[in-house]
Amino acid sequence: MLLWTPVAHSALTVQLDKAELSAEQLQATRQLLDAALKALPSQLVVQLERKINVRWSSGLPESVMGRAGFDGQILLNRRWLDALVQADDKALPAGRQHDTLQRELQATLIHELAHFYDRGQFWDEEERRQARFCGQQHSSLGPVGLPVACQGNSQRQFTLSDDPRLLELAGWPARIGGRGEVERQNDQYLRTPDAYELSNPREFVAVNLEYFLLDPEYRCRRPALHDFFTEHFGWAPSESADCAPGLSFVNGGLDLDRPALGQLDPERIYQVHYLLAEPDGALVSRWGHSMLRVVMCAPGRELGPECLMDLEYHLVLSFRAFVDDVQLSSWDGLTGAYPSRLFMLPLSQVVDEYTKVELRSLQSLPLRLTREQQISLVQRAAEMHWGYDGTYYFVSNNCAVETLKLLRSGTDRLDIRRMETVTPTGLRALLQHAGLVDESVVQDQAEALRQGYYFDSYRERYQLMFSLARERLNLPQQQVEDWLGAAPQERRSWFSRADYRTAAALLLLEQAALRRQIMLIKHDLKDRYVSGRRMDDAALNETGELMSELLRESGFLSRPAELLETGYGLPQRQERQELKQVTDERQQGLHGLAVLLDERALEMISAEHRSAVEANQQNITQLGARLRQLHHESGGLVLP
Repeated sequence: MLLWTPVAHSALTVQLDKAELSAEQLQATRQLLDAALKALPSQLVVQLERKINVRWSSGLPESVMGRAGFDGQILLNRRWLDALVQADDKALPAGRQHDTLQRELQATLIHELAHFYDRGQFWDEEERRQARFCGQQHSSLGPVGLPVACQGNSQRQFTLSDDPRLLELAGWPARIGGRGEVERQNDQYLRTPDAYELSNPREFVAVNLEYFLLDPEYRCRRPALHDFFTEHFGWAPSESADCAPGLSFVNGGLDLDRPALGQLDPERIYQVHYLLAEPDGALVSRWGHSMLRVVMCAPGRELGPECLMDLEYHLVLSFRAFVDDVQLSSWDGLTGAYPSRLFMLPLSQVVDEYTKVELRSLQSLPLRLTREQQISLVQRAAEMHWGYDGTYYFVSNNCAVETLKLLRSGTDRLDIRRMETVTPTGLRALLQHAGLVDESVVQDQAEALRQGYYFDSYRERYQLMFSLARERLNLPQQQVEDWLGAAPQERRSWFSRADYRTAAALLLLEQAALRRQIMLIKHDLKDRYVSGRRMDDAALNETGELMSELLRESGFLSRPAELLETGYGLPQRQERQELKQVTDERQQGLHGLAVLLDERALEMISAEHRSAVEANQQNITQLGARLRQLHHESGGLVLP
């Protein structure tokens, strides 16, 4: 046996079994061990505090490079030994994660040593659960690694794969309301360097230590995990790549005036707000909708309050069910039939969606976060945008739960980590109670509107117009919703009595009624075609297929990982070049499908909906004619 200790005064010693090794094989193996051990953090070497035997074995399965045993031994697959001596990288089969045989075997040694480091003392499952729960509740760590308040319950320390922060970043976050239990399924599985990391937290640690130590781009691709390992070991590899600037994302809108592939510069982040769409009476929105607003400064502007006016640069981070958060089957939402994804949307689109179409107001409350926490939160959002594809449940994994989990992992704040809620209004209340949102900005609604902290629902404007018409025409309806819900022919019967100002108000309401009718039609169409139901008419089925194709093709807007076949984590320079071309092409294709669908929409809708739309359009035409007539009769004067 040959004692091999390349790190002086370390607690780790590695013994190489040199039996049946030629001089060339022995030299190649020594070089391999030396490279692997030199890559290790000194803390890992010291704390391993054991002797490990390394041996080439002919008994491993062909696909296995190496394996660690509980007997303190690492076996390497002997089938690779001669290729290692000859530096024959062509012998490495396709599908391996590292680019050379030397690097693959080096990663194997690091992987198995990581298991020894992570293994520590073995806990039963209840001890693991209690430690995770304890770690969620406290932040002051004692000398054995457990929080001070928890050390009376256990004298064991966290293994690395049990660390609540690591689990959170890895894709096994603590369940909201789970009292320390972590999510069983890892939904952060897109853009992975090696699918084996998803097997369990222990393999996740081992795989990621390979990349942390050997891949200079790891800091760029998985920045949050890189920071975690750097803090854990008090050290980072000296070799590091020059990261591509900013954070890339796919714009969730279909506006051809905006590039499909966006770039977010963290240095231009002024604030992050909790953006709440106020509740309404619908089942899926009776508690509101949780989002985050990233207040970006215009290029060249210094960070400051003026950035609040740069609305065209602001982004909204919105977890939604893929089919659209306001057009869901209640039953499917309860049973988890929809993917939950993080959309990155322009603020203007979100404001229009909620205030004009859904008639819901938006509150934008600044979060009291440090500059570092703001950037970390947005960076974490970008990582989830590229890597996460969860399941949406109305009750247990909705927009509020997803937003809270993002706030937890993105800020790593203890006060946020203690929060438990499943409703958007509940999350706002918790943030307010903890002093994390500035409520004062929306106390004066007029001032909040002016400064961009509040976006009022068009319902108030419509109600004002309706009140005017009701007073002048003595309309029987009491609320604007009653008027908009009346049949178009019934509304039309009042037009001839309208003066100029009343006709203008009624015209605005008819336009609102048309938008409302179109929204109802979209609900019906998705219910009929996306659910798989078909009509007897072949033309209708063809148009329905067109709609289904549009929905399928739009998947990349919320799941951009499908656009790239190589790489992992956040896309870097070469991948961004590929993304620019493919996202532009896909955006143009989607726009073309949407235009074609609009042209054929009348073929798809029911006779009842078609009649309502046509009548609504006639109302708009008639009111326009009425206004021109009154204008002419007044001699060009606007009548009071």
